Order: sequence, then C-alpha cells, then structure tokens
Amino acid sequence: MKAMVFAAGLGTRLRPLTDDRPKALVKLGDRTLLEITLERLCTVGIRHVVVNAHHFADKLADYLVAHDSFGMQIDMSREDQLLDTGGGLKNAAHFFLDKKNYDPDEPILVHNVDIVSTIDFARMEEAHRGSQAIATLAVQKRVTSRYLLFDEHRQLCGRRLGPETTAEMVRPSRNVDSFAFCGVHIISPRLLSKLTEDGVFSIISSYMRLSGKGEKIRAFRADEYYWRDVGRLEELQKAANDLKSLSRASVR
Repeated sequence: MKAMVFAAGLGTRLRPLTDDRPKALVKLGDRTLLEITLERLCTVGIRHVVVNAHHFADKLADYLVAHDSFGMQIDMSREDQLLDTGGGLKNAAHFFLDKKNYDPDEPILVHNVDIVSTIDFARMEEAHRGSQAIATLAVQKRVTSRYLLFDEHRQLCGRRLGPETTAEMVRPSRNVDSFAFCGVHIISPRLLSKLTEDGVFSIISSYMRLSGKGEKIRAFRADEYYWRDVGRLEELQKAANDLKSLSRASVR
C-alpha cells in the first residue's frame, strides 16, 4: 500500500499548541502526531506517503528534512487554501497517478494525522481487497455527531447528523445500522478519477454520491481496537494517559 496523511488543518482545537506549529508536529508523549502516524504506516510496509500541508507548511517540510523523512518517500501536497478531505485528496492525486509509480491494484491508506489507534491495517487491507470495494471505511459503534449508515452487506447507504435527525439516503435499504467514522480509510486508485467535485469538498460527500451510483463503499468494523481523536486538548491529554497503560508497540 501507499498512504495519504491529512495534516493540513489549522488545529484550532489544539491552541495554544498550534499557535506556532502545524498540528502534525504537536507532541503526544515524546513523539509528534506525524511520527506516530508514520510509524504505524511502516508496520504494514508502507514506504510512500503523501502528506498535505497548509498551516505552517514550511515547518512541516523542515521537520521531515531534519528527520530524513523517517526513511520513507514522503511527498508534500501544499494547499494554498484548505481544501477539506475530498479536495485535499484530489489535489494530491497526481502523486499516486504518476506513471513511474502507478499501480492500479495498489490500495492507498488514508489517515487523519490527529487520529491515534491500534486498528489493524493489514486486516483492513485484506478486507478491502477481498470485497473489491472502491473504498473501505473504518467505523465503530459509538456516539458521534455524524453517523454513516450501512446496510446488512456493510454497504454505505446514507448519513445522519445526530441520533434524531432525518437520514440522508443514497441507496434504498430496509435495515440500516449507524456507525461513527474513524478517520481511517483505504481506497482503490480508481477512486481518484471519480472525484468530479471541485475546490473545497468532503470525501464523505463523494462517497455518498458514488455509493448512490452503485460503487462499493464498504465498512470495516473497528470496535475491537483502541481509537481516539486527539484533535482537542482534552483528548490529547486522555490519549497521553491511555498510552501509559498501552504498550508503545500497540500504537506503532
């Protein structure tokens, strides 16, 4: 696999830590969030990573140079304006579609830099390849402000804001189940040419559109794994406490 790490956000929920650095360089224990993510990607043999950047992009570039890109091939996809997840992925697509390195059968793992988890990427890749989905999304059964809805075949069929609002459905289904997205997904390279939206847009909106057209957007149940969004100060501290009881190897 190759990988895309979303690291361009302003990190406003992590202020004052992000007043002078990108959120990717905020530390959790003795490692930056970017280092933790890259080490996790290495566990499944990923060596080519694209990292998007906007907020303090030069500091992020200098950090990678100073650490010799952690022994990986890391390309930076700079954004003059924040493009959100879909726009960010589309903006970086040329790195994955380069003729010298392009492999239509090699999946791309997409990972938010402010997510810390023990999700088994190898198992997730196996599930992705086995289903021949265009995208496989790690999800958990937990409370969230935004739910993704999947049918009995684990196919994306809708979404809903909060537990009581009306669902937005793109595929008919008698039985749907609600899950929280984990900010970790695996995509097929063929998805990239299907991102017809322009400018700033969410990848979830693209997934909804594509699912409605019959593309396979599948769920990977990640309930058994540790997961935390550390994009807020209080969650960063909780994760620091969690890591005291978790072995370092489990988040690598």
